[in-house]
Amino acid sequence: MHNFGITRHMRDLDRLKTIQAVVDREMKPGRAAERLDMSVRQIERLVIRYRTDGPLGLISRHRNRTGNRALKAPLAEHIVAILRERYPDFGPTLAAEKLEGRHGVRIAKETVRQLQIASGLWIPRKLRPPKVQQPRARRACLGELIQIDGCDHRWFEDRAPACTALVYVDDATSRLMVVRFSGAESTFAYFEATREHLERFGKPLAFYSDKFSVFRINKPGAVNGPGHTQFGRALYELNIDGICANTAAAKGRVERAHLTLQDRLVKELRLESISSIEAANAFMPHFIEDYNARFGKEPSSTHDAHRALRADEELDLIFCWRELRKVTKALTLHYERKLYLLPDTAANRRLIGKYIEIFQFPDGRIQIRVAGESLPYSVYNKLGAIDQGAIVDNKRLSHVLQIAQTVQATRDSRVVAAPSTAHRADGTVVPRNKLVGSKRQRELAPEDLEFATQSKGSIAQTRRRLREAGLPTA
Repeated sequence: MHNFGITRHMRDLDRLKTIQAVVDREMKPGRAAERLDMSVRQIERLVIRYRTDGPLGLISRHRNRTGNRALKAPLAEHIVAILRERYPDFGPTLAAEKLEGRHGVRIAKETVRQLQIASGLWIPRKLRPPKVQQPRARRACLGELIQIDGCDHRWFEDRAPACTALVYVDDATSRLMVVRFSGAESTFAYFEATREHLERFGKPLAFYSDKFSVFRINKPGAVNGPGHTQFGRALYELNIDGICANTAAAKGRVERAHLTLQDRLVKELRLESISSIEAANAFMPHFIEDYNARFGKEPSSTHDAHRALRADEELDLIFCWRELRKVTKALTLHYERKLYLLPDTAANRRLIGKYIEIFQFPDGRIQIRVAGESLPYSVYNKLGAIDQGAIVDNKRLSHVLQIAQTVQATRDSRVVAAPSTAHRADGTVVPRNKLVGSKRQRELAPEDLEFATQSKGSIAQTRRRLREAGLPTA
């Protein structure tokens, strides 16, 4: 901690030695002014005061005196009286607002803070006792609360890139319920891990997670959209509560499990020569069985809170990405940069102007469903731009075909068919914008011309030939 008193005394001592050197003619006033960061005139004043009053004359006259802009004592007493009577439990900011709005006393909140501290109405943060976070008791039975979290780590060390392990830990027993590796901590990855838990154990009472965007919409100004995440929608349809922890310590069982897994699981994967996500997921049941036998706890109640899946809970339709789209008058829907065309039937015409749901499955399949039925559709890929056929002289045709062949070999006109609304479970992300380095169909860039004509002469000659052939040069 910085001691301002020692610093102040050191500065006074340095000033005393410097002025003493000037008085003894060992240092010139200009050099002393540079050392003390003062003007030469001020150094001369200090020399006069030193000769008159001695070392005490070098102490600032403002020390231990009330500042000219200090709050007047009567006004300070009036404010403290108001704070004691009306706002004893208010914070400085709110108290300053009320003093200005209700009593006409305009004063800075920091001044209010100092008055509250001096009168004992406010305790500074440094003087407050530390918060005590006592451990929370375990839940009574298995399946009552499942803590879930993702841990990004180099699970395969240098044998493969880093990936994410989704860990499901039972709060009552500290048992590992599910550990599933994926490329990223994404919605589809949690869909797969949650489905594995439901198929093995049934539906728990609640999932306990952090405030990651997969589980909760954290943007305060998010006014568009349904108001919940896709994972939250899936839990609601399964009648499972989703609870978000405010701190990492609140879900300490899964956090401590991460540390154990980062030590033991990494070594086990090394001993088994496992270096892929698929092989690791196949190995996890054997590892989980051994882990639970060593570290699992007995619950205080033998009741299992897991519930069986109902017959009408179709997991394929629940664990998918679902969005609403409006049917236009032309019986079309826009979704993910594509136009979906519905057949012109009497039943489909009744859907005009209504919102229907589009289902996007983890494997990229798309379904348009209404009242539990899948509607047939066709996809119309809109092209960005189509140029007219260029007019080329017969004698220039060979050169133009050479350029076209080279450009076609380097052109990227692929149609993205993978889902782009969320990360895939394997970590793949499909961007919405044009890929870097790709071009529209029939687009010619200067670098294409330069590459195509490396053995055909200079760029200027190539541009001239293109102009003669009636083709664009860029």
